[in-house]
Amino acid sequence: MRRDAEFFEGEELELIYIARRLSEAQALERVLSERALDYLVEADEYTGGVIFRRVRVGAFFYVARRDLERAQAALTQNGYRPFEL
Repeated sequence: MRRDAEFFEGEELELIYIARRLSEAQALERVLSERALDYLVEADEYTGGVIFRRVRVGAFFYVARRDLERAQAALTQNGYRPFEL
């Protein structure tokens, strides 16, 4: 379920995915909600492009560290590639 930042106060959050399009973000929200995972979504900037690098805005998805493995499994099972450093 989508939560606000106050819900996670005092917990460490892990970035699990950066959605680059609205439709992608909405689909991912359905996946996480169907699995009863609490998550935070925030708009933020990232750098994209290979030849012409530009700053773009995406939807950054975070979960509490305790839910990281479940969230990564949900993403993988639905064809998403979880964020890795």
